[in-house]
Amino acid sequence: MTPTAQPLWQPSAAAIAAANLTRLMQTCAEAVGKEFADYPTFWQWSITEPESFWTAVWEDCGVIGERGGRAAEHLDRMPGARWFPDARLNFAENLLRASGNEHALIFYGEDGRQRRISRPELLTQVARLAAAFKAAGIMPGDRVAGLLPNIAEGVIAMLAAATVGAVFTSASPDFGVQGVVDRFGQTTPKLLLTVDGYLYNGKRIDIRAKVADIVAMLPTVERVVVAPFLNEQPDIQQIKHAVTLSGFTSSFTDSTVPQYERLPFNHPLYIMYSSGTTGVPKCIVHGAGGTLLQHLKEHRYHCDIKPGDKVFYFTTLGWMMWNWLASALASDATLLLFDGSPFARDGSILFDFAAQEGCSHFGVGAKFVDSCLKAGLQPATTHDLAAMRMIMSTGSPLSPDSFAYLYRDVQPNAQVASISGGTDIISCFVLGNPLLPVWQGEIQCRGLGLAVDIVDCDGVSLSEGKGELVCRQPFPSMPTGFWNDADGAKYHAAYFDRIPGIWCHGDFAEFTEHGGIIIHGRSDATLNPGGVRIGTAEIYRQVEKLDEVAEALAIGQDWDNDVRVVLFVRLREGCTLDEALTDRIRKQIRANTTPRHVPARVLQVSDIPRTKSGKIVEMAVRDVVHGRAVKNAEALANPQALDLFRNRPELAS
Repeated sequence: MTPTAQPLWQPSAAAIAAANLTRLMQTCAEAVGKEFADYPTFWQWSITEPESFWTAVWEDCGVIGERGGRAAEHLDRMPGARWFPDARLNFAENLLRASGNEHALIFYGEDGRQRRISRPELLTQVARLAAAFKAAGIMPGDRVAGLLPNIAEGVIAMLAAATVGAVFTSASPDFGVQGVVDRFGQTTPKLLLTVDGYLYNGKRIDIRAKVADIVAMLPTVERVVVAPFLNEQPDIQQIKHAVTLSGFTSSFTDSTVPQYERLPFNHPLYIMYSSGTTGVPKCIVHGAGGTLLQHLKEHRYHCDIKPGDKVFYFTTLGWMMWNWLASALASDATLLLFDGSPFARDGSILFDFAAQEGCSHFGVGAKFVDSCLKAGLQPATTHDLAAMRMIMSTGSPLSPDSFAYLYRDVQPNAQVASISGGTDIISCFVLGNPLLPVWQGEIQCRGLGLAVDIVDCDGVSLSEGKGELVCRQPFPSMPTGFWNDADGAKYHAAYFDRIPGIWCHGDFAEFTEHGGIIIHGRSDATLNPGGVRIGTAEIYRQVEKLDEVAEALAIGQDWDNDVRVVLFVRLREGCTLDEALTDRIRKQIRANTTPRHVPARVLQVSDIPRTKSGKIVEMAVRDVVHGRAVKNAEALANPQALDLFRNRPELAS
């Protein structure tokens, strides 16, 4: 499909006037005595005067805490800059600020179970759990781990940990024993909060035996708190140090208001984990202040979240989008939590939830959108989605066809915001904007306060053409460091070795004529046939247009002193890769890209390996094809799929 000559969506004059971003621009203009003619002008000011900008965000959002006199120090160092070095705040205090009896959390399960928690109820439950944490000896800086489905207890546990200054770290319960130990074993939690099991795709999956094995391998865990999910009163005797959640908090019924511990701006809030497909996961530490400011900025100004909005993102506790979603409480929004298969009820369950609750902000992975398109779902005709103002997509690039599908068959009046960033920054480098039009296949803008650029291999800016997505200046949500990396060597190597003094994010991207951005895939998975860099997403966009193709994965295979493109396709049920389909695939790619994009080999597979958050893993497949060991297959959702790529005779000639 050829992108449209006109935008797919434009904000109305009334919407622009009422947007939180418009108010911030006006406030900043008055403060500095200048006019901001448009968003690009304001963005430029935000990176030229970063101290003034981030101070304005703090003030406009009403951050609770002592800001101190300095907005930053050492801004000439990257890494090494410090934001608000004199500030003290508590993350949970800012998320639990709202008054009134509105719902804070609404949970919807795959099996139809529902749970609603009001703001006063959430405050009380956090207060009781935080008091229990303190009584159990949890101190500021101690780690509290959550091995949980996306249920209310996850949010409550995180807020209780933040209340007392503990560091929260999490994974989803579908991780295997080694995958959990590879993560929590590095960060040595003192307390583990988990469940007896979870539901997925119609199955009840009991994890008590797995938890027992995990705890046996985590000697630092002194207490295991089990929240019932499959059973009202689960037998947990096999789990060392275990107690039920109700038993753990039963002595603290008088606690109704959390006793917040105000701590420095960079006090660790979260430890998050890289995907771990090339070795043991990196443990990425994010500070409370930077996470709060960055999320407030994205939610209020880029997403235009307002009090009473209902925000949903399909995620697990093993993906940073859960942390991002939880922060919407700081903008007085209601969180919509879902756990289970997104394809339940023939793919309609997420839309059922959104329609029932009047979801204003609906977030999913790009692969989910593509699956809905291929399945022919038309929620615009089957569901009332009138309340849906924004549809967000991340995890992989959203194809032009998927943009068109969302406007045609899901919500024609919503702002579609493709967003991209990652666990590394717990947020987005490029994302949506309520003041700008939506162009097919494009991310709308660079984030405020982020000096995002696209450069060649020497770090020279590219106004056109494809290159490396980078950030040239420090920003508050940079990691405070990596866990167990005292000299910062691992941290520096991850982002700054390639171009000194510049954050290299690992995305292959380009600017558009509209000032937007297109992500062409991960730069470490970029193909180089004949020395020409090709983004894998360019190939996927074309081949996945064919009805027979469910999804695809491309790698570069070292061959004859060069690299040749190999394409693997998973076909829809009942389809077979024959010579005619192979020819159509090649013609589709050649006609819409370049001859260099055309794969030398096209092979059928029955499954494609992906991470727990749904991202396909080109590098792991490339290692298998070249006979190299995959260092941490445990990090994959379906590691058995790697065997489908091993010793393929078609790749020996």
